[in-house]
Amino acid sequence: MNFTFIDTNILIYAHDKGQAGKYKIAQESLQQLWETDTGTLSTQVLQEFYSVATRKLKPAMSHREARDIVAAYGEWCVMNTDTQLLVSASMLCERHSVSWWDALVIEAALRSGATTLLSEDLQDGRQFGTVTIRNPFAGD
Repeated sequence: MNFTFIDTNILIYAHDKGQAGKYKIAQESLQQLWETDTGTLSTQVLQEFYSVATRKLKPAMSHREARDIVAAYGEWCVMNTDTQLLVSASMLCERHSVSWWDALVIEAALRSGATTLLSEDLQDGRQFGTVTIRNPFAGD
């Protein structure tokens, strides 16, 4: 089965109605992953989501609402950020000239066994080992 790793920005757009076009695409992407039970993510993604949703969204999401979303997507959480992930991500960051935060997401996607990483922040079609980056908003 092919799993898809979700970056924080996709999760945020799926809950940000102020970004109408991206909201719809992100919602549809996540819905398809729920239906096929092929979505995956990491504790880092859930931590970042909670922080952005409760502080940066306009209007900000309530703590309770953000907590409920984190709990729901916790079903997909297969990767915890541990020391080895940090070390591996630092090498990936250095080797591929990607940001530290992106390297953490990429490394978590690799370790999760995902074949696709949905992200707006990385080049659509770029590959890192067995993971291919897909930007669901490319072509908008």
